[in-house]
Amino acid sequence: MKILFFSAKPYDREFFENCNLDYSHELEFWETHLGPHIVDAIKPNTDAVCVFVNDKLNAAVIETLANKGVRVIALRCAGFNNVDLEAAKKFGIRVCRVPAYSPQAVAEHAVAMLLTLNRKTHKAYNRVREQNFSLNGLMGFNLFGKTVGVIGTGKIGAAFCKIMLGFGCTIVAFDPFENDTLKSIGVNFMPFHEVIKHADIVSIHCPLTAENHHLINTNSLSAMKKGVTLINTSRGGLVNTQDIIVALKNGQVAALGIDVYEQEEKLFFKDLSGSIMGDDDIQLLISFPNVLVTGHQAFFTKEALTEIAEKTLENVSLLLKNESIDDVSRILV
Repeated sequence: MKILFFSAKPYDREFFENCNLDYSHELEFWETHLGPHIVDAIKPNTDAVCVFVNDKLNAAVIETLANKGVRVIALRCAGFNNVDLEAAKKFGIRVCRVPAYSPQAVAEHAVAMLLTLNRKTHKAYNRVREQNFSLNGLMGFNLFGKTVGVIGTGKIGAAFCKIMLGFGCTIVAFDPFENDTLKSIGVNFMPFHEVIKHADIVSIHCPLTAENHHLINTNSLSAMKKGVTLINTSRGGLVNTQDIIVALKNGQVAALGIDVYEQEEKLFFKDLSGSIMGDDDIQLLISFPNVLVTGHQAFFTKEALTEIAEKTLENVSLLLKNESIDDVSRILV
């Protein structure tokens, strides 16, 4: 069976080719993202396409895939807001994903961003390299005893809660489906507005949907404590970029860590070091001393990439054979 990969990087090729020794599929890797600009170039003998977070699979793209005989769309990630699932159903294409490749990888990156912003280790590193050992401007605060608000307590959010409990934090959380296991270890579930009202730190761990687009906006930001720290390792569209810039300028938000960005498909996973970015918002955010931006790397560990490759190829193999997958959360259509 032939699987065509989009938005493919060298590490994708490495991990998928190693895993494919157990499957013997024909793998082809394209660096371009999948969208209307390239879908017509797909050859008719392609059985499945494997896509990532910034590939755009709207109804027109999916119709073209179906006309070319593509039977499976395999997401090598957990989120699926970039795929028109109704169109996939209409044109008879199965859609699968990897919902839990390594929750710890993303949760640990969120903690790393929080610690970096708070204790300013990135600034200390640069100072010491210049033989500047001054501590002025590097003061942080103890995490112990702070209230951390967690938005979304799926596998990643749950892993983040457990880490922060280990720091001695009080955890308040919001999720439409409350987790009894987390309750038993001390996580307090509250309505969204109560969580953001009480939290010193807010970390977002939920999927992007039409209902929660721009969940973090002027209204929700104004309801937070003055000087809150905000971390987002989920999806860029959960945060209104313009509103967060205003909140940073007026001090409502004391520190921001983002591994995702609303317009990231034009920027992330690319080397733009020799270019001038036309995105004024990201340029402004990068210029703020209290903002830390990473390029959607929270998932990027050996363990996560191994799990992604294994589960993706297993998903595709079973669906192409019309066999069932035990974990229903891996099947979207």
